Amino acid sequence: MSEKIDLSNYVLSENDEFMNANQKAYFRAKLIAWKNDILREARETLGHLAEESANHPDLADRASSETDRAIELRARDRQRKLISKIDAAMQRIDDGTYGYCEETGEPISLKRLDARPIATLSIEAQERHERREKVYRDE
Repeated sequence: MSEKIDLSNYVLSENDEFMNANQKAYFRAKLIAWKNDILREARETLGHLAEESANHPDLADRASSETDRAIELRARDRQRKLISKIDAAMQRIDDGTYGYCEETGEPISLKRLDARPIATLSIEAQERHERREKVYRDE
């Protein structure tokens, strides 16, 4: 199995065997790169927040700073949740369930996985899920 794969040169092909060793290595590398980007951004945010903690004498400046901080922390919280989804996707690669719809067991299209590597539902199952969610939300 090719653990080191060049993301810039590898081309996913629907003609290859689904979730072969190269595809698994490709998605693992993509997930790891995504996670590393998130962690790097989180470190930058911590540095920025530490610098920004100065007291602002002007009430409007302080309020603006607090609002920016709250938005930044909310974004980091979403990314923290995303990291757990990335870790779960890598676990699915390890246990052989990655790329298969949790609802139907059918393969998820490579295009969908390439666009959303943490996807657990096929497009059809995701659409059904969203329609049900919308119906219950509208009641």
